[in-house]
Amino acid sequence: MSALSERPESPSIGIARPHEAAAAHVRGTALYTDDLVARTKDVLHAYPVQVAEAHAKVLAIRTEAAEAVPGVVRVLTAADVPGVNDSGVHHDEPLFPSEVMFFGHAVCWVLGETLEAARLGAAAVEVDTEALPSLVTVGDAIAAGSFQGEPRVVARGDVDPAMAGSAHVFRGEFDFAGQEHFYLETQCALAHVDESDQIFVQSSTQHPSETQDIVAHVLGKHSHEVTVQSLRMGGGFGGKEWQPHGFAAVAALGATLTGRPVRLRLTRTQDMTMTGKRHGFHAEWSVGFDAEGKLQALDVVLTADGGWSLDLSEPVLARALCHVDNAYWIPHVRALGRIAKTNKTSQTAFRGFGGPQGMLVIEDILGRCAPLLGIDPTELRRRNFYSEGQDTPYGMPVRHPERIHRIWRQLLDLGDAEKRQAEIAAYNAKHAHSKRGLAITPVKFGISFNLTAFNQAGALVHVYKDGSVLINHGGTEMGQGLHTKMLQVAATALGVPPEKVRLAPTRTDKVPNTSATAASSGADLNGGAVKNACEQIRDRLLTVAAGKLGVPENDVRIVRGAARTPSGEEIGWDELVHAAYFDRVHLSAAGYYRTEGLSWDSARMSGTPFKYFAYGAALAEVEVDDFTGAYRTRRVDIVHDVGDSLSPLIDIGQIEGGFVQGMGWLTLEDLRWDESDRPSRGRLATQAASTYKLPSLSEMPEVFNVTLLANAAEDGAVYGSKAVGEPPLMLAFAVREALRQAVAAFGEPGHSVDLASPATPEAVFWAIDRAVTAAPAVEAQVPDLVGQP
Repeated sequence: MSALSERPESPSIGIARPHEAAAAHVRGTALYTDDLVARTKDVLHAYPVQVAEAHAKVLAIRTEAAEAVPGVVRVLTAADVPGVNDSGVHHDEPLFPSEVMFFGHAVCWVLGETLEAARLGAAAVEVDTEALPSLVTVGDAIAAGSFQGEPRVVARGDVDPAMAGSAHVFRGEFDFAGQEHFYLETQCALAHVDESDQIFVQSSTQHPSETQDIVAHVLGKHSHEVTVQSLRMGGGFGGKEWQPHGFAAVAALGATLTGRPVRLRLTRTQDMTMTGKRHGFHAEWSVGFDAEGKLQALDVVLTADGGWSLDLSEPVLARALCHVDNAYWIPHVRALGRIAKTNKTSQTAFRGFGGPQGMLVIEDILGRCAPLLGIDPTELRRRNFYSEGQDTPYGMPVRHPERIHRIWRQLLDLGDAEKRQAEIAAYNAKHAHSKRGLAITPVKFGISFNLTAFNQAGALVHVYKDGSVLINHGGTEMGQGLHTKMLQVAATALGVPPEKVRLAPTRTDKVPNTSATAASSGADLNGGAVKNACEQIRDRLLTVAAGKLGVPENDVRIVRGAARTPSGEEIGWDELVHAAYFDRVHLSAAGYYRTEGLSWDSARMSGTPFKYFAYGAALAEVEVDDFTGAYRTRRVDIVHDVGDSLSPLIDIGQIEGGFVQGMGWLTLEDLRWDESDRPSRGRLATQAASTYKLPSLSEMPEVFNVTLLANAAEDGAVYGSKAVGEPPLMLAFAVREALRQAVAAFGEPGHSVDLASPATPEAVFWAIDRAVTAAPAVEAQVPDLVGQP
């Protein structure tokens, strides 16, 4: 094992510990950004002026009536920006736009003594516009040739002759929707300026350093004049990686101009209508199989709905292209990706970051093609798994492919798949109006940022004279348990009990130039940095301990809160630290970590963009009612690879939560924009919990079993662990494929089920209707999926 992955004696990692803020959450004492408003004097409230048009030119903004509203202090417009009027890094997102690009676009902001005053002021602002043509759907954009960013291609082999030589060739199209983040805490920022003109911004952000950058360039300041703190977030899921920056900049601008603190917090409806979502995609594909059902060739065009600006669409698309293979060896691949520009919110990062969209395409293909090939879907998937020595289409070797085989076998055994399949067949034979389905799907997900430069992290660790420890790191806490893991890493590296360690909020003046807490890399990157800082201090303390104990330094270990020799002599941690201070030994360290072994050519889409792959599989059983299309998830079994877990309780919680969120995307959450030619064209119709269906307790699997893969330590990652944030979301493919199996049971054998995504009860109802009425011929059964010998 490498030094990074090797575990010391009596580690604090690998122990099931509750979330570090669990008690504070239960008591209601855990503070979030907006909780700080009550502790801040003379706060002003910001409220947006939104324009109810999908696309329009702004001719004039009249603020006089708003300024006359009692309690209104100021209206912020483009004329007030001293620096760059832009909230992004591509300079395509004006903070105060002169052109409305989506329904609900904010063109200016009102500051009021109270939120109600600001709201009334915003209602009084008069905006003159000139309507412009709008593109609401991906189909609209494709027809109009409206694209943004650079198209990318992942290619291997020679697709055309491979396709021509395949025993079976199928082709089809697939549209699948995006997803609303629906974090519990909406976008929020609180900014104030101190006596030295230092700007301090409390922000609900996953990327404090980038929030700092954007605030600085909007205000025409340098980064050292802006400090951003992320106390904690009530969820993020990628929605707070890019989107918070503009809101923080508005608050900071208001504070700078008025000299008073400014609070900006979106209502739920504002958040849903103004911020980006998971990218919806359109896919056109052709696939070739040999006579045994082995994949031979895949030709696919992926079109991502980017919304009105570029945002993170390019890396999201790149990751989708890099995951279109999922866990399957495809000798010949041509995958073209492009980004549609539409008049919608700017779609952005969301848990999985394009990986789910790419993987959904190949899983849908296999699910649709299995009955046409006459092969059981479980077997079709198994026989196409990667094996040792094979590379991805972008040229990265697939390490540990045997793990997916091991997971598959273990899951089929743990889930009693063979026995239950027989029980399901018997149930379906007896019930005309209710059918059950069972499906198993794999996950192979690459871990690291697509952009190699982002794979670095810093930390700052202080050991105080009394032996207590304070750690700062660049990662942010959004409920995922990163801080809990970092406490355990620090305690392990120093050899002290976790109770000795405290963690400070994430701040740009403590750890600079950080990457976003995203790409499932929070524990890998920040854990490496925390470990590095702690080891610097520990090595200094070992020298002190060796001198005090009269033994060579190599004979001393710091374990369980004491420095010990092989003969049993020891000096307690507190005493050791006290001695080190009086020996003038530095008890603070800045740690740093960079992920090694990465190389990526984004133009050629080739190289090694990921440190490793996380593997997993899920087995799901559902029951469907043909009268309504309603269904329930009877049981889910999961085996997932988290390496050698840093914190098992946290990891299991992430697997469960990620799975349910993925199930919501695939089966429930249905974003709807008005596509009509009415004045409401482009309006998000599903802009509240009353119209946007989220998974709740009633959608949870009735039996839910999660098993962590044993004996799976990952060399080269912190203490042998693996990332867990994003990969479990894609385990939910099993539910969608189980629904496909249940729907197919209503029709004749050999019928290929075309299932919408999300597979809402309505979509399932119509899929059942098609299955029941399908003609016997394969071509007639699925007119958009043509089988060719």
